Amino acid sequence: MKKLNNILYGIILVIIPVVFSPFTSCGEGRNQKQADIMETEKRVFGHTPDGREVHIFTLRNESGIEVEITNYGGIVTSLKVPDRNGDMDNIVLGFESLEEYFDDHPYFGALVGRYANRIAGARFEIDGEVYQLAANNGINHLHGGIKGIDKRVWEYEIPDAEEGASLRLTYLSPDGEEGYPGNLSLEAIFLLNSQDELVISYKAVTDKATPVNISHHGYFNLTGGRESVLGHELMINASHYTEVNDQLIPTGDLPTVEGTPMDFREMKPVGRDIADVPGGYDHNYVLIGEEGAIKTAAILYEPVSGREITLLTTQPGVQLYTGNFLDGSITGRGGIVYHQYWGLCLETQHFPDSPNHPEFPGTILRPGEEYKHRAIFRFGTKL
Repeated sequence: MKKLNNILYGIILVIIPVVFSPFTSCGEGRNQKQADIMETEKRVFGHTPDGREVHIFTLRNESGIEVEITNYGGIVTSLKVPDRNGDMDNIVLGFESLEEYFDDHPYFGALVGRYANRIAGARFEIDGEVYQLAANNGINHLHGGIKGIDKRVWEYEIPDAEEGASLRLTYLSPDGEEGYPGNLSLEAIFLLNSQDELVISYKAVTDKATPVNISHHGYFNLTGGRESVLGHELMINASHYTEVNDQLIPTGDLPTVEGTPMDFREMKPVGRDIADVPGGYDHNYVLIGEEGAIKTAAILYEPVSGREITLLTTQPGVQLYTGNFLDGSITGRGGIVYHQYWGLCLETQHFPDSPNHPEFPGTILRPGEEYKHRAIFRFGTKL
């Protein structure tokens, strides 16, 4: 195992004794041809402004699916999957170079946190103590603040895992970072397996009570960026959603989707009812199923290419965002201009502003506990 060179990370592992699940070495029974195909490659992606070297990792499987991930923010920069004819294309929004990710962008493909989504007034209270966070979305806190985990260089390891091509990223968020209490030790494992699934497994431990809600903020476009996502068809396994005010902060109510434009219980085009949703979809759905148990959250399908993603998660919610704030000012990979509705996000998560809503599923992680979350993106095609 690659020795972590982050001194603070070493200290926190002493303070908080925890053993993350080890990876299994390739066994003798594993097919060598499969082992050669299911691989992870590494190359230098660039350097941060302060001179830190950043890498990009390419995960491949025997179906030809290829995922590129950088240890700067855990960003998935490219995800190539076949259409119904076997033609490969990149289905996520992103950039060619590391430097472009340093500029302001809407979290393309990144890991976001410590708290994904919004916290009202950029403040919360734990055990009678009030904590003030960075306000980076008006008066509110969004996706971990001004410099959240999406803008940090993570330590990396390429495990020898017989399940598929994998990458392990770790980051120590020190006490007080962006206003959060406690030293938080984070782990994210990306696994591309032979079942054509990209599995992201998250873990975290802390030495002080703190809210934790980590998510992957990928923008999907199953046309390869040729058209908007309004023609995609979507199912979300939820009968209720978290109502929000004009600042996209939950009111506390969980209205039913029945009879409203929010209803995705059966597959329908994303654009069918979007005109009746002020500002477009940017809402958390309350998933049907037990929290902590793996369950289907959503299915996204694009009828021209035949590409389909089935999303499974252990989280209680998923945020649907339809790229409402994209305005044509950003040009991404291949010179594609990202107009409004050019990408669709399905962010597995706890509910927005949960630290200020005790009636929502809890998000406070305490010493001696372990945060766990798994998201599975299963790729396929339909004829």
